[in-house]
Amino acid sequence: MMMTSWPWMLALNASPKWIESLVEWLYTYLPTWITTNLTATDAADFIVWPLIQIGVMLVVVLTAVAYLTLAERKVSAWIQVRVGPNRTGPLGLLQPAADGIKLLIKEDVIPFKADKTIFTLAPIISMVCAFVVLAVLPYGPHYASITNINIGLLFILSVSSVGVLGIILGGWASNSKYPLLGALRSSAQMVSYEAAIGLTIVSALIFTRTFSMQGIVEAQKSLGVWFVLFLFPSFIVFLVSVVAETNRAPFDLAEAESELVGGFHTEYSGFRFSIFFIAEYANMVVVSAIGATLYLGGWYVPGMDAIAARAPEAYREAVLTLIGVTAFAIKCGLILYLFIWMRWTFPRYRYDQLMELGWKWLMPAALANIVLTATIFLIGKELGLVRSVGGVLEMDWQGKVFFTVAGLLSAFPILALLNAINRNSKSFNLRAQRTTIPISTRKVKLSPGVKPAGV
Repeated sequence: MMMTSWPWMLALNASPKWIESLVEWLYTYLPTWITTNLTATDAADFIVWPLIQIGVMLVVVLTAVAYLTLAERKVSAWIQVRVGPNRTGPLGLLQPAADGIKLLIKEDVIPFKADKTIFTLAPIISMVCAFVVLAVLPYGPHYASITNINIGLLFILSVSSVGVLGIILGGWASNSKYPLLGALRSSAQMVSYEAAIGLTIVSALIFTRTFSMQGIVEAQKSLGVWFVLFLFPSFIVFLVSVVAETNRAPFDLAEAESELVGGFHTEYSGFRFSIFFIAEYANMVVVSAIGATLYLGGWYVPGMDAIAARAPEAYREAVLTLIGVTAFAIKCGLILYLFIWMRWTFPRYRYDQLMELGWKWLMPAALANIVLTATIFLIGKELGLVRSVGGVLEMDWQGKVFFTVAGLLSAFPILALLNAINRNSKSFNLRAQRTTIPISTRKVKLSPGVKPAGV
């Protein structure tokens, strides 16, 4: 007796017809114990097509990660008025391949007294956690997304938080003081800023009413507006928090070269080091995709349905998918550019500044933003500017204008609150810091015969 379906599974989209036809042809050569328990349609929808999507996604993301390193080096060169990599291939486009080959053939060194098992597993944990969450990201409509689970956002946050274990274990297993200090810094930093990220996302959920990543995009599509207009303060807090969460400058205290040699990966070499490197850039792609989905509409752009409607009916779905994937890639690219720009623009924070920024600035800002967003939403609901129809929010242009203006104005009470909380703080006040240094220490003692500068 053949099974007709798998009731405990839900495919995001049925597989293309040519995939189903190919699987049906393969079924003629398979043993009966397989074909009697699994239909060709189920095999195509739940096994073959998802595996193809996962393979394509891994190739695209790994290629993007490789060329993101080249983009960072090029952008940093432009910022510093340099040329950047331009020797390997035309315009230096083969530099990522050269870097990969170099790391593969370098000697793999493990410290003599290191815990070899954990030392080996640590970078793998970081990379796996970074790549697992890629399965639930909404790259586009229809065939462009692998799966859609109703707790997609929670899944991403929970799995991503496990990735810090790779950094902690790598620093501890190295049996060296500098990696251990880097690991301890990283654990405190990531816990601090994960809390700010989680609170920031709550304000977006007031409008999305779902944890599904596809549902968040569909909510913005149904309203015809991106949530960054309603939640601009939340977007700023999210950007700062994810930069710190991914250990990027100016928050790269876990691998501060001037203080900790290389931080948690000081003892790693060769391909093991490259795995940590890949995990960092993959995490950048993930948080950029989350930001694009929550605040910039994901794959949705106004007018995409009208453009797809002009195409022949047989190609409308493909055109819509292509537009969505392109829009999603551009939005992620813009956020990634902000990552790179910040690294080569701002100096590194001290550790006390890092912790104070997380707990005394971003956390209060995120909490205040939740209260203000909920208040604004309730006022708009009482005024009839927003309504819920079948669990989906609807609003006319007056409602959109109201929430946009109110969202922008909400930044002022948040700034007032932060000013009240940090009025007497000296962590970011260099003048106040200098006044606390004893006068005897501040005086410059010159050797006999040496004149002060400017005399």
